[in-house]
Amino acid sequence: MMAAITVDEERLMGLQELEPSPVEDSPIEIKESYFPSASTPSPPPEPLRRSTTLGLSGHTPVYWLSRLHRYSTYPLTLYAVFHITNTAIIPLATKSIAASDTYLLLTRPYYQSFPLEPLLIVLPLAAHIGSGLALRIYRRRQNLQRYGAESRKDRRNVPWPPVSGTSKLGYLLVPFITGHAFINRVIPLYHAGGSSGIGLEYVSHGFAKFPAISFAGFGALVAAGVLHITWGWAKWLGWTPNQVTEHGEHGQMLKKRRWYGINAVSALVTAVWMAGGLGVVGRAGPAGGWVGREYDELFQHIPILGRWM
Repeated sequence: MMAAITVDEERLMGLQELEPSPVEDSPIEIKESYFPSASTPSPPPEPLRRSTTLGLSGHTPVYWLSRLHRYSTYPLTLYAVFHITNTAIIPLATKSIAASDTYLLLTRPYYQSFPLEPLLIVLPLAAHIGSGLALRIYRRRQNLQRYGAESRKDRRNVPWPPVSGTSKLGYLLVPFITGHAFINRVIPLYHAGGSSGIGLEYVSHGFAKFPAISFAGFGALVAAGVLHITWGWAKWLGWTPNQVTEHGEHGQMLKKRRWYGINAVSALVTAVWMAGGLGVVGRAGPAGGWVGREYDELFQHIPILGRWM
């Protein structure tokens, strides 16, 4: 027994006592799981991934359609400035159709030739109308999904998004613009080979042949167009009464000022366009000679109205 104890003591005495120390070969993932080193940069967090219908930069279809709807108005506004200058301001200044036609022929290549006409008028107009309709349909679809409308009866109970006054004017403009383009661009292009001989005299001849319809149609086109453009730009710039963020009496006063200001600008532009378009061009009378007979032949191709030529 004593020999066994002696052997155990000798074994214990042969052991060396060491201070505790960390293991040096620990992987970096274990060593820095709780306290990462400041010298070692941590990987950036993974960005949030979004899946959209269009798949463009994570933006929703409303984002892209709204911007298409807005930026398509820029070339259309530029064309409107050219058009009011040629058909209203210059005739109002010269008081002469012949002199005004000279300026119209000088500027026509800039907005009635390829590719400027499609880029400045046709494509922006189609994009503006199409994006507006697509926005309305998409928001309708969102409302149906939000309320869980599956059956036809449920869908009828979910109202469509409200239509603003500016949008109503835009829808009203579509048939007027279509008719205006058909008479002044399509008919001369298909039946006269082009519109090189179509100017303000052609328009005044139409006023003389169809006075009631011409004055009413032109007046409606100008009034609705100017209101739509003016209120549309006021919205883009954040100047409409609905975009006033202040409350109380001062906010109500600011809304009234904006409403009167926008309508005053619209009334001024409409008055100038009416004075030049109706007061000068509309009262110039019919064209004479072979030019007048050629215009009569073109007007005969107008549906319904052409029967009375």
